[in-house]
Amino acid sequence: MIAIIDYKAGNLVSVARAVHHLGFECRITRDVKEVLGADRVIFPGVGSAGQAMGDLRKIGLDQVLCGLYKSGKPFLGICLGTQIILERSEEDQTTCLGLLPGTVRRFPMPLLSNNGKNLKVPHMGWNRVKLKRVHPVFNGVAPESEFYFVHSYYPEPGAEETIIGTTDHGITFTSVLGEGNLIAVQFHPEKSGPPGLTILKNFCLWNAEDGT
Repeated sequence: MIAIIDYKAGNLVSVARAVHHLGFECRITRDVKEVLGADRVIFPGVGSAGQAMGDLRKIGLDQVLCGLYKSGKPFLGICLGTQIILERSEEDQTTCLGLLPGTVRRFPMPLLSNNGKNLKVPHMGWNRVKLKRVHPVFNGVAPESEFYFVHSYYPEPGAEETIIGTTDHGITFTSVLGEGNLIAVQFHPEKSGPPGLTILKNFCLWNAEDGT
């Protein structure tokens, strides 16, 4: 069973629907025993870092997630769930989970395109990911594929080797990061059509222990 972590953040139902559509069993849960017993974990989220971390701490899932990561179970972060795996967020000046080194930054203002045009924040809409290295979760995803983003903050990993892919929106920011059994994407695969579903399917089949 795949546990979709419920910490009062948005997009839980849409992620569950996508996983069920792909033919995999999943459950939205905040029950510690269910989370610990899951085969793999999806950590989604839409909302603010401070509120999300407060809710995780209140129900004890912050330590559970740290333990799950260390256990080697496949772990997927989505959007806010990607940001709060790092050490700290500028949003609400929040101390986060610290699964990977790094800080979450707000897009600078003004944010300008290459031709000097003002770009909007939040970064909302379709954009590409440039992979810096091959990862099994992106198998079968064409390089020109676009994914759906909605965010005002972005992850800035503290270790170069954890950066898997980048995206351009006024600046070049990390949009895919991970290490070992952990992969995290700033975009929403559940809202990204066939390429996003391919990523979710690959994650549901991913054997993190041998990298396939």
